[in-house]
Amino acid sequence: MKVVLLCGGKGTRLREETEYKPKPLVSVGGRPILWHIMKLYSQYGYKDFVLCLGYKGDMIRDYFLKFEEMVNDVTVKLRGDGRERVSFHKPAMLEDWTITFVDTGQETLTGSRIARIEPYLGNDETFLMTYGDGVSDVNIPKVVEFHRQQGKIATLSGVHPNSRFGILEIDGNLVTSFSEKPQLEGYVNGGFAVFNRGIFRYLSPDGNCILEQQPLRQLAAERQLAVYKHEGFFYAMDTYLHYEELNKMWDRGVRPWVSWDAGAK
Repeated sequence: MKVVLLCGGKGTRLREETEYKPKPLVSVGGRPILWHIMKLYSQYGYKDFVLCLGYKGDMIRDYFLKFEEMVNDVTVKLRGDGRERVSFHKPAMLEDWTITFVDTGQETLTGSRIARIEPYLGNDETFLMTYGDGVSDVNIPKVVEFHRQQGKIATLSGVHPNSRFGILEIDGNLVTSFSEKPQLEGYVNGGFAVFNRGIFRYLSPDGNCILEQQPLRQLAAERQLAVYKHEGFFYAMDTYLHYEELNKMWDRGVRPWVSWDAGAK
């Protein structure tokens, strides 16, 4: 089963970082957030990725083409021949991933990006999809199992968003408690979706199809859109403050999305 990752947006709300690099390459703990997302899938055995590239997509392609050099200490003999001119010191374990890079267009919207990668899915009837900017501890096999049980065309992972503001608990004119940016009760689309091939009937490759608008609304109206309620950790890196917070969490050793070190949850 292939994993489709949307990596083509411009990330304008993270301009401090995305002016020079695509959002999926913005670093968390010294590695691109895209790498963190791929590690989540690969720990469960989903290691075949299709990357929908757009804005500065060549940088994402180059990062993985040069991945071995990026993660190792290297000595280069400038007059050497072929691979003998490069030697690695204490080589790091390379990821056992297969990655297909697809240029889905600079201005293409999310639904059209997915529509354009259909030829790269092979014979798979079902595929996984998420965005290139959100990390979570969601259990992917459980989402897949839930999707199959529901028998619908599409399943999204519903997650609890964090409030942008602190919440005041009030008694009369007095504040009794203050919660700094708590998790809200409702659910939003957190990605980490499972789609059947039937999704392509709702998508258009013309560039203007937004997955989150007409396609998902139509699926919902036809009762073909299920939601897996994830009660655990989810964090989307939408702004520079989110970028800073994720890196602070990493530096403090508070890394709830890094479940691959301890094995599958």
